[in-house]
This record gives sequence, structure tokens and C-alpha cells, in this order.
Amino acid sequence: MSSKILLVEDDLLFGETLVDMLEDEGYEVIYSPNGDDALERTYKEKFDLYLLDINLPLLDGLSLLKELREADDNTPAIFLTSRKDKESLQKGFLHGGDDYITKPFDMDELLLRIEALLRRTKGKAVECVGLLCHDGEHKCIRYDGVALELSQKEYGLLLLLMQHANATLPKELILDELWSSASGGSEGALRVYINRLKQLLPDITIENIRGIGYRLVS
Repeated sequence: MSSKILLVEDDLLFGETLVDMLEDEGYEVIYSPNGDDALERTYKEKFDLYLLDINLPLLDGLSLLKELREADDNTPAIFLTSRKDKESLQKGFLHGGDDYITKPFDMDELLLRIEALLRRTKGKAVECVGLLCHDGEHKCIRYDGVALELSQKEYGLLLLLMQHANATLPKELILDELWSSASGGSEGALRVYINRLKQLLPDITIENIRGIGYRLVS
């Protein structure tokens, strides 16, 4: 499935040129001429990437992205800008921008930046089970936005439970996944790690299915 891009650009002719070029490359592109219209569209549709001009009518690109980030919208964003001063570029990154390209730019360079950013952010997928979220890029698990301090075994065990949420994981499977035969995992050791997770996450239900294994209830 093609990636979906929201292009926000007030220069209609330039915007149409970009739309044609991106669609020729296989992207689905939604065009918006101003910040207010773009913000409204983000409430109704899900996008894989934002291309934002900075100098926009009604709501400028910096303010638009700032509002989106404050609403926990982490869609990657590239600023299209004629500004070259360091202050504007710094504001762009502080407001949550991932990259920028200055006008006039080479279309092939823009395509390379888009492809690189989409490829990079796809590897950052955060998988959540309720308030528990696994951040694959940083190899950590967060509860309600706060990173948990976990040992390697605790991290592996909690991730395994999350990946099979609401299903019963047999003890044998967990031991095979987390311990090599040489490291001597045991049911007793597994109980210690399960109890540690329960202490760390008192509001999360990890059930002991007697004689079988464990289940994370979401």
C-alpha cells in the first residue's frame, strides 16, 4: 500500500507540480492550501508524512506542527522553506520537524529525503497494549509514557507477554524464548521475574494460569 502524504503549500502552481511528481512516484497525496485546512484534515484522516511550507496563511507551518505534536501526533514531517536563517530552522526542529529542504530544491533530492524518512520512521513503530507501549527503536517499554527500568530478562518477558496479550503463554515456551539451555532457566526463576513485573506494574493484570503458564490481560 502506498504511503499517504499531506502536502501543505499556499503556492497553488508549485503545489500542483509537487502533487503530480509525488503521485507519479506512487504516493497518495492530499493537497491543502493553508494551515487551518490542513489541521482539519488531520482530524479526519491518517497520514504517513507531512510536507509543510512554513509561510502559510491562517496558520503557519511551525504553529501547525506544534499543535499536532501537542496533540500527540508524531507523523514525520519535512518543512519546505525559503528561509535559511538558523533561527527559523531551529524553531522547525524544536516544534517537532524531522527534516527540512530549502526552496528552490531539486525534486530528486526531495524524493530521497522522503524515502529516507519514511524508511527510518517505519522502523520506529511503537506497539501498544493499553498503556504499555514497546518502542522498538530504543528497545524500551513505556507505561503511560514513562520508560520502565527493566533488566534484559524483564524486558524480554514483558515484550513476550505483550506480543501475546490475552493469550496464555505456556511456561515452556517462555523458558525456551528467554533462556538458552546453557543458561539454565527454571520455573522458579520465571516466577521471580513475573513477580518483579507485577510489582513494577500494579495496575496491569498478569494472570498465573495454574499448571500452564501466564497471561497478560489488556
